[in-house]
Amino acid sequence: MTMGHTTRNAIRPDPELERSEGASPRRGPIRRVLRWMGFSCVLIAALIFGGFLHFADSVTTLKPPAEPKADAIIVLTGGYQRIDQAVELLQKGAGKRLLISGAHPSTTPTQIRKMTQGSADLFSCCVDIGYDAIDTIGNAEEASNWIHARGYKSILVVTNNYHMPRSLAELAYVDPEIEFIPYPVVNSDLKTRDWFTDPNALRVMLAEYAKVLLAGARNIIGLRHTGLRSASLSGQS
Repeated sequence: MTMGHTTRNAIRPDPELERSEGASPRRGPIRRVLRWMGFSCVLIAALIFGGFLHFADSVTTLKPPAEPKADAIIVLTGGYQRIDQAVELLQKGAGKRLLISGAHPSTTPTQIRKMTQGSADLFSCCVDIGYDAIDTIGNAEEASNWIHARGYKSILVVTNNYHMPRSLAELAYVDPEIEFIPYPVVNSDLKTRDWFTDPNALRVMLAEYAKVLLAGARNIIGLRHTGLRSASLSGQS
C-alpha cells in the first residue's frame, strides 16, 4: 500500500471450490435416483403396512352368516375345530353334502367321524373325504373337481378366519362362476381385541398376510403349481 493509494488484491477463484462445483452435476442424477428409491421404499412399506391393517381388520371382524344355506359344504383341513363346525352345519341342513378336503392319507374316515362325534349314517350318506390336496391351492383344485362332479352352484366354505381370504381367493381363481360363502371358524387367539399383543397371534397373522400377498402376485402373473398329491406323484414318475 502506498500513500494516497489503496492497492486491492485480485480475488482468485478457489481451486477446491471449482472442483466441488464441477463435481456436483455429476453427482446430481445419482442423488436424485437414490432419493426416489428412498421415497419408493417408504411408499411400498406404507402400502404393505396399510394392507396388513386392512387384512387384520377384515379377518377379526369376519362373521359367519346368521342362516347359512348352500348346495354343499367344503371344509379345509387344518384342525378338528373346523371339521366339527362343518359336520354341525351338515347336521343342521346348511348343505346337502360335505367335502373334507386335504385329509392326510393315514387318517381314516372312522377316525375323523369319532373325533367329530358324527353319526355313522351321516358320514356314510353325506360326507366325502379328499386325500389329494397338499396345500390351499390343492384344496381349491380338489374342491373344484368335487363341485363339478356333483353340479353344485353354491358352497359354504369352512376354515379359520385368518385363512379365509386366501382360501376364497384360490377357490375363486379356479372356479369364478361358483358362489363361495365364507363360514369362518374364529381362532381362539384372535377373539380378544388386543390380539396384536399376543406374539403367537401376531406371528400367525403376519405369516398369513405374507401368504396372501404371494398368492395374489402368483395369481396375477399365472405362476401356479399344482397342489394335488396325485399330480405331484405322476410328475415324479
